[in-house]
Amino acid sequence: MQAKSILLCGALLPLAVAAAPVPHVARPDEALRTLPRPAADITISGTVLDEKGDGMPGATVVLKGTTLGTNTDADGKFTLRIPDGTATPTLVISSVGYVKQELAVGSRTTFEVKLVANAQDLNEIVVVGYGTQKRSDVTGSVVSVPQDRLEKIPVSNVAQALAGAVAGVNITTSSAVPGAQPNINIRGVRSITASTNPYIIVDGLPLPVSTNLNDINPNDIASIEILKDASSTAIYGTRGSNGVILITTKRGKTGKPEIRYNGYAGPEYLVNRLRPLSPEAYAQKYQDFAAQRGFTPTQPLPNTAEVVNLQAGRTVDWMKEIRQQGVIQDHNVSISGGTDNVKYFVSGEYFNQKGTLKGFQFQRVSLRSNIDATLTPWLRIGTSSFFSTNNDSGGRADLTLAQVASPYGNVYNTDGTYTVYPQLPELLIKNPLASLTTTRESRVNQLIGTGYAEVDLPVKGLKYRFNATFGYRPYRYAYYEGRAFGNLNGYAQLVNDERYNYTLENIATYARDFGKHHVDLTGLYSAQQNTYFTTTENGSGFINDNIGFNGIGSGSLPPTISSSADRRALVSQMARINYNYDSRYLLTLTARRDGSTVFGANTSKYAVFPSLALGWNVANEAFLKDNSAVTALKLRFSYGTTGNEGINPYQTITGLSQVQYAYNGVTTVGLQAGILGNADLKWEQTTSSNYAVDFGFLQNRITGTVEYYDAKTTDLLLNRQIPIISGYGSILDNVGSVRNQGLEGTLTTVNVQHSNFTWETTLNASAVRNRVLQIYGTGGDDIGNRLFIGRPLFGIYDYVKTGVWQQGEDVSKADASAKPGDLKFADLNGDNKIDSNDRTYLGSSIPSWQGGITNTFSYKGISLRVFFQTVQGVLRNNGNLNFVDLGGRVNLPQEIGYWTPQNASQDRPGLNFTNSRGYGYASNGSFTRLKDVTLTYSFPATMVEKWHLGNLSVYLSGRNLYTWSPWVGWDPEQSYTVGNGTGNGGTNFPNVRTIVAGLNVSLR
Repeated sequence: MQAKSILLCGALLPLAVAAAPVPHVARPDEALRTLPRPAADITISGTVLDEKGDGMPGATVVLKGTTLGTNTDADGKFTLRIPDGTATPTLVISSVGYVKQELAVGSRTTFEVKLVANAQDLNEIVVVGYGTQKRSDVTGSVVSVPQDRLEKIPVSNVAQALAGAVAGVNITTSSAVPGAQPNINIRGVRSITASTNPYIIVDGLPLPVSTNLNDINPNDIASIEILKDASSTAIYGTRGSNGVILITTKRGKTGKPEIRYNGYAGPEYLVNRLRPLSPEAYAQKYQDFAAQRGFTPTQPLPNTAEVVNLQAGRTVDWMKEIRQQGVIQDHNVSISGGTDNVKYFVSGEYFNQKGTLKGFQFQRVSLRSNIDATLTPWLRIGTSSFFSTNNDSGGRADLTLAQVASPYGNVYNTDGTYTVYPQLPELLIKNPLASLTTTRESRVNQLIGTGYAEVDLPVKGLKYRFNATFGYRPYRYAYYEGRAFGNLNGYAQLVNDERYNYTLENIATYARDFGKHHVDLTGLYSAQQNTYFTTTENGSGFINDNIGFNGIGSGSLPPTISSSADRRALVSQMARINYNYDSRYLLTLTARRDGSTVFGANTSKYAVFPSLALGWNVANEAFLKDNSAVTALKLRFSYGTTGNEGINPYQTITGLSQVQYAYNGVTTVGLQAGILGNADLKWEQTTSSNYAVDFGFLQNRITGTVEYYDAKTTDLLLNRQIPIISGYGSILDNVGSVRNQGLEGTLTTVNVQHSNFTWETTLNASAVRNRVLQIYGTGGDDIGNRLFIGRPLFGIYDYVKTGVWQQGEDVSKADASAKPGDLKFADLNGDNKIDSNDRTYLGSSIPSWQGGITNTFSYKGISLRVFFQTVQGVLRNNGNLNFVDLGGRVNLPQEIGYWTPQNASQDRPGLNFTNSRGYGYASNGSFTRLKDVTLTYSFPATMVEKWHLGNLSVYLSGRNLYTWSPWVGWDPEQSYTVGNGTGNGGTNFPNVRTIVAGLNVSLR
């Protein structure tokens, strides 16, 4: 074997490249050896296994050079008779998605063969909009999520497993509260007011607007495809402008029943902690505060209760008080199987996450049933039923208050109850644990039923399919706070929310081959409707806390009741043509027409969204067919338009709101201006082009994709300011445009591939340049909303900090209001004063580039996967640095610190600094994270068979293991900040580190 290397990311990765394919056999010393032929007919038998060690049904076993062969059964077993006289018999074992292997028979009669997955072939058939295509025939930008990202990773939401793993997909977690929904953006943010969420399709039908990915059991997912360019997303019209995520759940297969269990459990820990000052440092801070304010304190601490505890030597670690040992666990059981005519997949899951802060928790119970039946040779029907219930109830400890509360405060009263105000007479800072006394219920149920019928029509290649889905999602939220929380009147709230939706689709397809010509036609007519209704009740003035929110009407103050409802509907027609000649020249034409109820009466509620895509499989040309170095090479181009209807219904209609006023001594209900409607509203539209090359070299030992895109969004839906004399302050209008240009790349290399050991690396990276082209049609910036012409969205416009004023410096020439310990800012316009004219554009919170790298090492039954994620070029205002000391009465994080004349800090201000200019402390939010590591051991097939199992593996997985970042705070990815001690009801929750042990076992 000849050893070669390639240059990858500035490092040399060895590639063991054989002059001819090396077979993967159980005993490599016997591979391809020339042995004496058998003296008589022999019967051989064996088992073909996949990369996980499971028996592989349907694999082909053929005697090389003959037509003699067989297929493996449901357990991967085969038997084959070899005739007498066969010289040097060799078996050829193959299966779709796996590398073909050759195995010399020799003198053996039993074999165990483990096939190696072929990354290219494994994606041979991919899911696209309203159908499937061969990977080689795909013209649009369609990315298949690696299957190992969906298994063995401890997450409550499948989107969390995709963070950093797919080029061009940005997934951020604004809060790590158990059960929180991550934010998903595909190829950057294109809209300002309208929705930026991708369109999610499950088993060919849209996920209801009210549903999120928390409702889906990750164990039920068979594959995920992400559609990114106009050619692949235009087929979804108004819903496709922000990209599309296609989720396919598992279905049954022909064979005897298989019972599978996958479960994991393990602890969770807080990471990247901000540590409050120690009791001694807190007391010193108050003395420093007094010195900088120029007064002599009459006591060592600001509050009487603190002084008592200081003198008694009593301290409290609030961060320790609010923490608990976090635990995450997930248990999933599925049963699948079927006959040639009826196949089934049934699963159930229980997920439970106990947060690292007291009171935080999330539970999910889900059930799924997928059934497919072939009633006649020309009629197939099927159903998918799904139910989930989510529960994140419970009062929650307040991290913000724990961060700023005094270490000399009181946790409990003498009777053992929580003190409401731990540092009396201070009434601003409550006990961080007091919110645990509140009663809070938050429950969501989701029920979705789908069905389909598919008919083969008399014309060859012509099919008709009818899809229908109905979803029902009731939500209940109930809250009560009483005397133990410091509310002497009590307060209760009830929210009941119901959402219904349905989708009906009629799809006709026609697929035929005419010699080297392949034609695939798709036509669609569909209707969707979403209905929403909610009621909110508030009450207070309760004589005691016994009834709570179960008796809102018993309060002394009349309850306030509000309700709202809306309905939105969409009617669509679509046509698509896929054509290829000899799998070399590819063409896709798509047009979709959508009509939406959310738009105005003066414009057409309908719009047409067309797209064009071209592809050239260069590797299939005659001049490259015999090229041993180039395995795959395809050029792609697409151009098209998509729309965005992501605004609330009725915004085209002028509305009034009720108001109470006094008239002639009597309280009367009247009407006042509410929302000014705009009957001329229409869709935002995104027109984009995509240029791509897909490649594979050295028998796909090196594969990858490079793409460049240019997307322009026009007719942005924005609230435009209007003269207040009209009675309204603003109106929603189509004004403005945004442009996204980006570069994406994915590279996979099989660095080492031997019979017992493989090492594979997958690298992805993406960069996007986002620019605002126009807003309001005026050509000017909107500083208040952080919108700047020629700059990215979410811009930061602020002063430039140059240091801290020190004692002895002359501040009068530059900033007359400054004093030692105040922040020093640059005089950008040179007028010898610091004012709003010295602000400038500093950057954007949109990353300049991001990526991830996965290394997978496999040795016999042991597999190790290591994944790193990086996000770079992020600038965010850091509220952790913008503390308000409240008269020296709050604690501060050790990592932040403050200026004193002795330490002369040039970074942090003094305790006497007042941030009157509203400086936001723009900070570098870039980070690199060891996102997850998974170690798996699959038991040998012989051992598994002896135990009468289908497969057996155990694994150890860790997530968010370490983060490298200059950010000062809990986590650079989250928007959470410490604040100033007022609290926000305990909703802040920092990122966590998770380590779990898992078991995957099946019975056959």
